Amino acid sequence: MSRRALTLLLAGLLTLLLGTVGAWLPVPYVVLSPGPTENTLGEVQGRPVIRIEGHETYPTSGGLNLVTVAYQGGPGGGINLLTALRGWVDPTTAVVPQETIFPANDSVQEVEERNSREMTNSQQLATAAALRELNIPVRTVIAVQGTQKGSPAHGRLQVGDEIVSVDGRTVSTTDEIAAAVQRHQPGERVRFVVERKGKRVTVDLETVAAGNGRVQVGVLMAPQFKFPFTVDITVGDVGGPSAGLMFALGIYDKLTPGSLTGGLTIAGTGTIDEHGRVGPIGGIQQKMVGARRSGATIFLTPAENCAEAVKAVPNGLRLVKVETLRGALDALEALTSGDRRAADRVPACSSASAAD
Repeated sequence: MSRRALTLLLAGLLTLLLGTVGAWLPVPYVVLSPGPTENTLGEVQGRPVIRIEGHETYPTSGGLNLVTVAYQGGPGGGINLLTALRGWVDPTTAVVPQETIFPANDSVQEVEERNSREMTNSQQLATAAALRELNIPVRTVIAVQGTQKGSPAHGRLQVGDEIVSVDGRTVSTTDEIAAAVQRHQPGERVRFVVERKGKRVTVDLETVAAGNGRVQVGVLMAPQFKFPFTVDITVGDVGGPSAGLMFALGIYDKLTPGSLTGGLTIAGTGTIDEHGRVGPIGGIQQKMVGARRSGATIFLTPAENCAEAVKAVPNGLRLVKVETLRGALDALEALTSGDRRAADRVPACSSASAAD
C-alpha cells in the first residue's frame, strides 16, 4: 500500500472514530415531544381524574383532554448528539437549549419538586376559578409553598403554614406580606404569625439583603383556597401548571347539568388563575400533535400562544382562541349548539387574530 493510500485510510478511520465518539457525547439540549393525554372527565389507573364529594354532580360525556409534553434531557438525563439530530429532523419534536427549560444547576429532585408544586397550585386555582364562575363562595388564605435553602425561613416556616399576620398586621395577599417585609432593613426581625395544624404559631425571622436595596426572608408563598366541599384531582405522573384550564372545565362540567362537550373529544391547554384568566404555556406544537392523536378535533388555545400555534396546526384540528374560562365556556356552548352561525362566530386562532 502506498504512503498516500495509507494516509487516506488512516484519515478516514480517524474521521469515522471522531464522528462515532462525537455522536455519543452529551449535548446541553432537551428534546420535546408529544406526551400522553388524559381526559379530565375520565379515569387514571381506575380512579376518577376529578372526584367531587359534598356537592351534587351530574353525568358527563365526551372528552375534555389535557395534553402534555414529554422531554428527553435535563438534569440527570442528558442527551447525546445523535438523539439531538434525530429530534431536529422530526417535525413533531423540538430541540431547545437546556437552560430554556430548566434553571441552571437545578437537581433532579428540585425539578420534580417544582413541577409537583406547580401542578398542585394549578389544581387549586382551577377549582377556585370553576367555583367562582358558578358563584360558589371560596375563601382565600396565603400558604407557605416552600423555603429557600440557607434562608432565614428555612426550617422555621413549614409547607402548608397559613400566614395570618406580619408584624401584627393581618394579611390576605402575597403583596401585603412582601410589603411588610420590605419595611425592614437587613438584620431586622419580622414577626410572622401562622396557623399550623390548627394552632397559631409565632415565628420571628431576621431579614437579609437581597440586592437592589431589597430584603428577604426566603419564603415561597401562594394563595390557597378553602372550598366548601371536596374537589380531588388525580393525574398520575404529570407536573407543571399548564392543565389549569382543562381542570377548571372538567370541574365545571361535573357540577352543572348537561354536557359541555356534546359528546365530542375536545383538547386544550393553558394556565389559569383564580379569576379565570387563561395564560400561555410552552410546547404548544407538541401539545397540538398529542391532541390530534387522541382524536380531538377542537383545541382550546391560550390567546398568547396563537401566533406560534397557527404555524404548525395539525390537519383536522380547529384552534379556538381562549382568554378566560368564561370565554372557553361560551365557545363550547356555541360549538355544541348545532347553530352553524354561532359556531362560526367562535374566536379562532388565525394569522389575523394572532397579530391582534
